[in-house]
Amino acid sequence: MSNLELAERQLQARTFGFRKALTRSKRWAASWRWMSGVLGRSALLLALLVLWEAAPRLGLVDVAFLPPFSEVLRAGWELAVTGQLYDHVEASLLRAISGFAIAVITFVPLGLAIGWYSGVAHALRQIIEVMRNTAPLALLPVFILLLGIGEVSKVAIVIYSCAWPLLLNTIAAVKQVDPLLIKSARTMGATPTQLFAKVILPAALPTIFVGVRLASAAAMLVLIASELVGAKAGLGYLIVYGQYNFLIPQMYFGVLSITAIGLLANTALETLERRFTRWRPAS
Repeated sequence: MSNLELAERQLQARTFGFRKALTRSKRWAASWRWMSGVLGRSALLLALLVLWEAAPRLGLVDVAFLPPFSEVLRAGWELAVTGQLYDHVEASLLRAISGFAIAVITFVPLGLAIGWYSGVAHALRQIIEVMRNTAPLALLPVFILLLGIGEVSKVAIVIYSCAWPLLLNTIAAVKQVDPLLIKSARTMGATPTQLFAKVILPAALPTIFVGVRLASAAAMLVLIASELVGAKAGLGYLIVYGQYNFLIPQMYFGVLSITAIGLLANTALETLERRFTRWRPAS
């Protein structure tokens, strides 16, 4: 091997090593930026948890009413080990998902019809205005009286609470579609079906998903309230059971579980929204 070939190989090896080191440094930089962003966004939450842990231990608040955060987590671990946590979460999720799914399947198409067809909107306007101004929790005793204290009344109240965010946002989404888009599609000879599928529905999806996310939050809120009455399982039952039996760490863990489920549901819906609205420019 000549000296020239040896020098070329050494240069190639150095170049490869430099590129590898550069790639590794870029990965480290990206990871550091991601961690810095997460820590920056979570700084206030972390400070709140530290305060929660420290305040009872320093005697700033009564431990009997606000146990340290670590004690709450320990109580949650005990519930998980015994299987009680799974039973409560399963009961609440089954009710919430059932009511939420039925509401989406029913009221999103209804909202599209009301927003697109003026005759349907005119026929249903009065009943919608009356019912949407009636608070779901005010109707909880009515649902229990008519449907009993079992699962049907709990799912029904979830459906009712989800109906109005879904319906009103879907109607608004259809009415806010740019008229120029509709006119352009009609000029190019689009049929009513093509106009709806290719123009109206895609343009309305972002606002519809706002209603879907609001409905998911309403579903958990109303469900927990309904589980405070006449339930034998569920996170709402866990909270009120902990309160009545002075199992305060379990009570707080029930509240944290509801918060975690709400955050996970919102993240899943945001991911689904991005998937269905990939045509939108990234914000």
